[in-house]
Amino acid sequence: MTTSTEGTPEVKATWPQALAWRMERQLLDPVGSVPAADVVRRLGAVLSMDDVLADLAVGTRSSTARPGDLASALADGSVIKAFAYRGAMHYMAPEDAGVHLAVRAAGRQWELKSWVDHYRLTPQDWPDFRAAVREALGDGSLTVTELGDALTKHTAYAHLRTVFDEGAWTLMKPLSWQGDMSLGPLRDGRLTFQRLDRNPRWAGIPDLDDAGPRAVAAYFRSYGPATLDRVHYWLGNGLSAGRRRLDRWIAGLGDALVPVDIDGTTAYVMHEDVESLTAAKVSDAVRLLPGHDQWVMGAGTKDVRVVPPNLREAMTRKANPVIVGGVVRGTWARKRDELMVTWPDGTAPTAAIEEEATRLGDLLGTELRVTTEGPGRGRS
Repeated sequence: MTTSTEGTPEVKATWPQALAWRMERQLLDPVGSVPAADVVRRLGAVLSMDDVLADLAVGTRSSTARPGDLASALADGSVIKAFAYRGAMHYMAPEDAGVHLAVRAAGRQWELKSWVDHYRLTPQDWPDFRAAVREALGDGSLTVTELGDALTKHTAYAHLRTVFDEGAWTLMKPLSWQGDMSLGPLRDGRLTFQRLDRNPRWAGIPDLDDAGPRAVAAYFRSYGPATLDRVHYWLGNGLSAGRRRLDRWIAGLGDALVPVDIDGTTAYVMHEDVESLTAAKVSDAVRLLPGHDQWVMGAGTKDVRVVPPNLREAMTRKANPVIVGGVVRGTWARKRDELMVTWPDGTAPTAAIEEEATRLGDLLGTELRVTTEGPGRGRS
């Protein structure tokens, strides 16, 4: 068996097989029965630009889910929320989050001249600034305004008053990447920050050379089999890891990473997953996912095997996808008790959509009536 990133793959599979295997890994077929924290751990990171969508993304992957499970997990510390990929907030398991955050911090933006000039904090100032932030958060969570009030009492940071008045989000992100703080539960509808090291599940930030290969392997376990460009998209595109560093991490996995011929395209999977991949049965499962779900975001909206070109714009605009066998085939929207499904091509699998709508209604606490728009009105 060829087990490096060079040479002709000897393992073969099809893309429908590959997507079916990925759906099982992401608890979409079959749906899991695990708590919210375990769903987050399986996905690696769950985008939290919209907490309603994030809760639904987690809930749709567990038969035991109830509305608000993700908020409860954040409150009890079994998940954390921090700035991670593409500058956005993500839910992560505290035991694993340090791996993702180490990769995100690799570029050390706080040492760039533009950063130093803007915030008037040199690299030599940064350790003391981080310590001041941790001290300010020592008695509990604070809003941005409260944190700014505490920090600008120090003469060394008084000049940051206007930064905090404007929100200070960019300044806060490296503090998240370095493990000083994370986002806490909302207070009166406002975001709060809290110390990460007060969470007993927090495992800290590993060394970058340790974190990098672990982040790559984690991606293949949840989003494989994947082509190398997908790994570069998730861990490197517009981020800090850098192409050369990523290539080194990928190569460093050696025989642990196996190339697979998938319908003529070379993709990769971890060695321990080869047997289950080649044994995977094609799925025809229909799932109603929320906008910006990890199924789409982890692969990237440019991956035409998951997102057909005619639906890419809708996915980038946070439309709710309907997937069949892992491929986005339509979109859905809810208006009170009506679930409106748009199906641009072919005939919609009405019976399967209605069955899934019942499950979605249970998650949302309401009974949903399905209507379908498109060239095919559906079939029973």
